[in-house]
Amino acid sequence: MKMNNELQLFDFEKNQIRVLKINNEPWFVGKDVATILGYSNTRKALIDHVDDEDKKDGVTIRDSMGRSQLAVVINESGMYSLILSSKLPNAKKFKRWVTSEVLPAIRKEGAYITDDKAMQLMSDPQELGNFLLTIGNRVKALEAEKKELKDTNAKQAAKIARDADDVVFAKAIRYSHHAIPVGELAEILTQNGFVIGRNQLFQLLREEKYLSSFNHSWNVPMTQMVKRGLFRITHNLTRDGRGYSQTWVTPKGQKHIINKALRGKFDDTYQKVMVSTLNV
Repeated sequence: MKMNNELQLFDFEKNQIRVLKINNEPWFVGKDVATILGYSNTRKALIDHVDDEDKKDGVTIRDSMGRSQLAVVINESGMYSLILSSKLPNAKKFKRWVTSEVLPAIRKEGAYITDDKAMQLMSDPQELGNFLLTIGNRVKALEAEKKELKDTNAKQAAKIARDADDVVFAKAIRYSHHAIPVGELAEILTQNGFVIGRNQLFQLLREEKYLSSFNHSWNVPMTQMVKRGLFRITHNLTRDGRGYSQTWVTPKGQKHIINKALRGKFDDTYQKVMVSTLNV
């Protein structure tokens, strides 16, 4: 539960109401509201008219001298309950004032200043300094919350993207825990609508810079692709003793290539490869 124990002060016809924020929502000091609404026994009024879920008992607040005290605070719903049960003619006027002025001011600006309060600030440099410090602290807190929310959203977006990739890959194949040859990957892609042959897939991977197109390292994975864990190479010997390299697509590489292919990321290169092989 996020709680800002820093009180905001509001004046309704010379009567003070103290408000603090809990989880970014305004909570009113119950005694202040009950007093304005004409309840002689404010504690009893809070017990009789405000539901338990609309009030919090024993909340620490600080007075104007900086001293801590415990109070019962009520949310908007609790405040409306007191208004409806009040016999004071002024109750409706109080409700209009809270809903049309105080709540919008808190939610949009985070502060509310009456004309009397403004005059007090202008005539008391120390009070003005304290007020500006409070506003500065609120701005910093809001900026921190904004950054935290932005970071959280970025992480959630990245997770959604990863999860989406997992769904596409899962629909294509059962996850392979071993590397497979490029030809086998071509078969998997074809079975899932991305029709391509072994040699065509080799060409596509060369065009997309996954594999080398140099004569001395033809179809060998580029170094950065090996470092990323998408491919691996094995070196073998023929029966007559000649060495050769074989390219393997790792499970991570399979997932990467299948997702890009089925999402249309290779479409331009695919068309180019298909046209070039038809002309051969």
